[in-house]
Amino acid sequence: MTTLGVPDGVQSVCNAYLSRGQAGGGFRVWWRERYGSDENLDNHHGMRMAGRFSRRLRAWVKANHIPVVYCSPGERRHEIAEEHLSTTKAKPGLFLILVSKAPALVWEAQPTGTGKLGQWVPQDPWPYVNHDSFPIQDPDGGYVTIKMSGHPPFGAQVIRNGHESVAAQAHKAGVEFTQQENCFTAVRRPAELAKILRTGRGFWCLGAPEHNDPFRAPERLS
Repeated sequence: MTTLGVPDGVQSVCNAYLSRGQAGGGFRVWWRERYGSDENLDNHHGMRMAGRFSRRLRAWVKANHIPVVYCSPGERRHEIAEEHLSTTKAKPGLFLILVSKAPALVWEAQPTGTGKLGQWVPQDPWPYVNHDSFPIQDPDGGYVTIKMSGHPPFGAQVIRNGHESVAAQAHKAGVEFTQQENCFTAVRRPAELAKILRTGRGFWCLGAPEHNDPFRAPERLS
């Protein structure tokens, strides 16, 4: 058996967002395309959109019997998801909703002196708003989490733990290994495990530089 020195906590993070919503002018264009005019473009209707997203999501998870956990500041959401997986037989797909507050881009209307709609400016500093995290059980790659703000322009992150992804693909390929928490401690055929990583099937790093490859220089220990 070969022991590999693998750094802990390797994960890939992909930022996602509504591109036109990153500027006030682009946000207004998006709103007009969606609703036909600027008639209801104001702070109140922006908040209503976030509230509608939340209500529809809560109704859907209730109908599908998916638990919702409200996280306190400092709680590690991935540990809550892992504990849930260890105590519950989850089917592939979404198995939990985690709600936490984080800063997000939220636009604010500045009316003109005549009361008409003026410029749209980002709130400064960014306010703390609810973000919904969606841990999804992926049979080919452990689990992936999508974290999203319900406030337009809907900033989101797609997060995947690289070790979970590689471990799932190794099981599928019949590569024997032992794992302690987030680290591979021993691998019988390390070349095959490294191949899973380098061919992209491990999906461990989305656009990360090559020198971050934890299998680039495996350490053999006696």
